[in-house]
Amino acid sequence: MKAIDAHIHLDKYPKDERERIINSLGENQVEALISVSMDLASCTENLRLFENCPRILPAFGYHPEQQLPSDSELDKLFTWIGGNKEKMAAIGEVGLPYYLRAEDKTGAFSYERYVELLEQFILFANKFNKPVILHAVYDDAPIACGLLEKHNIEKAHFHWFKGDKKTVERMIANGYHVSFTPDVLYEKETREVADQYPLQLMMAETDGPWPFEGRFSGKMTHPAMILDVVKELAFIKGIPVEQASSILHANTKRFYKLKDIF
Repeated sequence: MKAIDAHIHLDKYPKDERERIINSLGENQVEALISVSMDLASCTENLRLFENCPRILPAFGYHPEQQLPSDSELDKLFTWIGGNKEKMAAIGEVGLPYYLRAEDKTGAFSYERYVELLEQFILFANKFNKPVILHAVYDDAPIACGLLEKHNIEKAHFHWFKGDKKTVERMIANGYHVSFTPDVLYEKETREVADQYPLQLMMAETDGPWPFEGRFSGKMTHPAMILDVVKELAFIKGIPVEQASSILHANTKRFYKLKDIF
């Protein structure tokens, strides 16, 4: 079994943990990592990691669950991404601030500006012919779908997705991919999405260093956990583990155009 972690924040691990992960990829049959970015500093670090280890494929973006960047910060970010477009695997992580908005008590939350920023990143993905990695859950997902449809984006990857059945059906019809974390072993709503979604549009991820519960409680999130995700998805779909592994691995390589790299 070979695995690709389709979504990880490798730059956010402490240095010693990051080195342990990189040095153990081969022995854990992890072929590559898609390391997503939070902001310009995160983009810069992910690029550095890629330049030191070609198994780490960087995605450049601005995570939506934080305050919006200033105009000057955004200009710097867009300029930097444009200058490094040949080295990025995707635009990401970008999306909409579901949790940040839910926590806001001021009543002055500027949701429209987040939607505008997401559209700018989608236009970037279209311009550079790159996939887009999305953080868009629950009632944010239909809005993200609308923007993708507006700009005829087909290469969309919804990570750790949660949403209603109607939105799931819309995403499947559009050919959007979703990826599942180790919480598919114990989280009911994640398992329900996995049951509904076709295996041919699935990938596996850790979203590390995010920690997990159940059998993973107290453990550092490692890309090797992808193998547990693969086994659980095989169980949910009622197929042999080797078959599920082969399909998920091929999906990820095809989606991120890794066939010419690995």
